[in-house]
Amino acid sequence: MVVSSGSWRADFERLWEQLAPIGRSASGGYYRLAWTEADLACREWFVATAAGLGLEVEEDGNGNQWAWWGTPGPGALVTGSHLDSVPGGGAYDGPLGVVSAFLAVDRLRAAGARPEPAVAVVNFTDEEGGRFGLACAGSRLMTASIPPERLLARRDPDGVTLADAMARAGRDPAACGPDDARVARIGTFVELHVEQGRQLVDLDVPVGVATAVWPHGRWRVDFAGRGDHAGTTRLADRRDPVLPLAHTVIAARRAAMERDAVATVGRLATVPGATNAIASRATAWLDARAGTAEAARRVVADVEAAARRAGAHHHVEVSLEEESWSGGADFDLGLRARLAAAVKDRLGTVAELPTGAGHDAAILAARVPSAMLFVRNPTGTSHDPAEHAELDDCLAGVDALTAVLEALR
Repeated sequence: MVVSSGSWRADFERLWEQLAPIGRSASGGYYRLAWTEADLACREWFVATAAGLGLEVEEDGNGNQWAWWGTPGPGALVTGSHLDSVPGGGAYDGPLGVVSAFLAVDRLRAAGARPEPAVAVVNFTDEEGGRFGLACAGSRLMTASIPPERLLARRDPDGVTLADAMARAGRDPAACGPDDARVARIGTFVELHVEQGRQLVDLDVPVGVATAVWPHGRWRVDFAGRGDHAGTTRLADRRDPVLPLAHTVIAARRAAMERDAVATVGRLATVPGATNAIASRATAWLDARAGTAEAARRVVADVEAAARRAGAHHHVEVSLEEESWSGGADFDLGLRARLAAAVKDRLGTVAELPTGAGHDAAILAARVPSAMLFVRNPTGTSHDPAEHAELDDCLAGVDALTAVLEALR
């Protein structure tokens, strides 16, 4: 078993302090959207950190970064997460897993372990989908979960396509797509992540093992009405698309409560977006998640029905489009047991818990044995600057991940 050293605390703090300023706004939130300057700076940090540890770095055609200890080949043990963020997100979502992965590999090396099989630290690109609207883009492309042409044509709010954004960053969008050879190298993938909730807080446990990722998806709901003047148009003459949109937001909350699910409308847009004008169009983006795919789908069906009823009442046309869907993942019971045993042996305690948050590990689980560790978040808040993990819990996470990698070798 790898023995902890006081120097590891300083190592964690050093890496964290290097990464922390990148993409941080004056409000404290992070803007590390895919293929922006902040994202490219995070990628440079990844390369520099890997080089400092003597790891060989490569970037695949989908933009995922790999830092190898040993010769890449079948049966490789892979760990890591992502470095991008949602708009205004927290510091720990993603980066904690990458920093912890680098330190865990360094601990194994310091203890005299050999890279047999090879070990890789990975930074998956655009996990959050904060710019182009599709989460886990890098892992989806690599595992053939989405046609590359569909994703490359997606536009950000400024109208820039993913293909253009990659080209501006010096990458070849034509290289995007399935990478079966790379997937075949992976023997096991383990992702460490800050918990995006407060189950570990309630259980008073610093590190947990994921049992499952809930099925989840994103839908765009468009409302087409008629633009007009806010001061001269009688209420009875209006075709205001914002009114059925408002009914739809309430319907999402009601449907989620009835289906034991969660549903969120966290993004809205109106055209033209003027205070003194009735909108001609309005759009809402719905996020729905549940313990089963059927429950999540039923939430969406309930919301769509409510939107169409409200649209008919206000003489507004309604359309709904699925932008992404993930069936979630039930992580392999045997692999989970090995993780739980390793963590309990190292820390003396462990918890097992499901999550409603999506992760690259859930995408990879359809192709390779995959598992997840969670580190306690005392605020229970995520996708917000209040997201947090105490340093001692972060170090416990590194300890747990080191023990897991050691056990899986």
